[in-house]
Amino acid sequence: MGRAGKRRAGLMRVVVCGSGVIGVTSAYYLAELGHEVTVVDRQPGPGLETSFANAGQVSWGYASPWAAPGIPRKALGWMLSGHSPLVIRARPEPRMWRWLLAMLRNCTAARYATNKERMLRLAMFSHVCLKELRGELGLAYDEGQGGTLQLFRDQKGLDGAGADSAILDRWSVPHRLLNRQQCLAIEPGLRFVAGKVAGGLYLPGDETGDCFKFTQSLAALAAQRGVHFRYDVTVTGLAQDGDRIVGLESTAGPIRGDAYLVATGSYTPRLLRRLGIAIPVYPVKGYSVTVPITDPASAPVSTIMDEKHKVAITRLGDRIRAAGTAELTGYDLRLTRSRCDMIASVVDDLFPKGGDLGLASFWTGLRPMTPDGPPIVGRTSYRNLFLNTGHGTLGWTMACGSGRLIAEIISDRFPSIDISGLGLDRYRG
Repeated sequence: MGRAGKRRAGLMRVVVCGSGVIGVTSAYYLAELGHEVTVVDRQPGPGLETSFANAGQVSWGYASPWAAPGIPRKALGWMLSGHSPLVIRARPEPRMWRWLLAMLRNCTAARYATNKERMLRLAMFSHVCLKELRGELGLAYDEGQGGTLQLFRDQKGLDGAGADSAILDRWSVPHRLLNRQQCLAIEPGLRFVAGKVAGGLYLPGDETGDCFKFTQSLAALAAQRGVHFRYDVTVTGLAQDGDRIVGLESTAGPIRGDAYLVATGSYTPRLLRRLGIAIPVYPVKGYSVTVPITDPASAPVSTIMDEKHKVAITRLGDRIRAAGTAELTGYDLRLTRSRCDMIASVVDDLFPKGGDLGLASFWTGLRPMTPDGPPIVGRTSYRNLFLNTGHGTLGWTMACGSGRLIAEIISDRFPSIDISGLGLDRYRG
């Protein structure tokens, strides 16, 4: 990527809405292409919403849609479980039910394969981009390269990994199916609960890292490169003139630019509604718990994805971070004690000697989910309005690739990878 100081024809003033990991990576790459970039966020700093305390897994190989064959049947079983990974709090909200129905329509083998390949395409590109950034900028964010172990507690779950294995083969994603002893060799902290491990799918190329630390560090470097961050400013709308956006309406007054990028996660549909743009992004509430490590040898080495409870447990420096659950409850950000306890119980179940749950801190955030799985990265019906949103649980995984792609699209450059199936146009009809 060229340096921002090299001015070229066709450069613009680009306004980015949102300073989470998606907005900050987008702003960084736009500045690298020479644009004058302003980032606007209602928070007092970067990475303070969904990017703040996520699972910490950077899972190129684990990039998969939630909409998968068998999920409707599993969901019915989960609803009857006290430790269900899924909670639907019934609301008189047509948008939620439309989103659920659209997700169910994507739970076929054919659609799952198509959507997974789209997600893998972006995730693998993002892997390359993150490695380049880390090498070039020397970023430190409690990063690790220990891979992801998808843990199965019974043989049935292990047998079902075959379909994913075939898709991973097609994309040349390194992976291995493991038996119990092989899982324990990779994650020795599981030795105390060996009887709960049937086997696993190991993805050695996956990484870990603190998304919040990364976002803060990259925002600071972007500011050094000329990106202007305007915090404590709430965007209230987008002013239009014909097929163009002419400014942001905000609590600080109008903010003008030549192009506008919306990267506000779950809140993107609200911002676009007045423009007549409907996007199928819905907030899916997730929880995390962070505990200090008390015995490093009994803590996770990298990331373990417990398939039974859909909880990811990750080592971040001297901490254990566990995150999971899917709660459909609109924009409610209250911490529900039962959900916190469920996440904590999975940590205690698999790593009983690893960390001190008495010192646990809990957090909740809204994941911007599309019903099919891939995010929405690209153009809108307005000539100078662009989207980078809908990454669900994989915003951290896909951030660098999405940021670079949208910078190329806004700059009217040929994208580095095939972007088919990643834009808003896939929902037409």
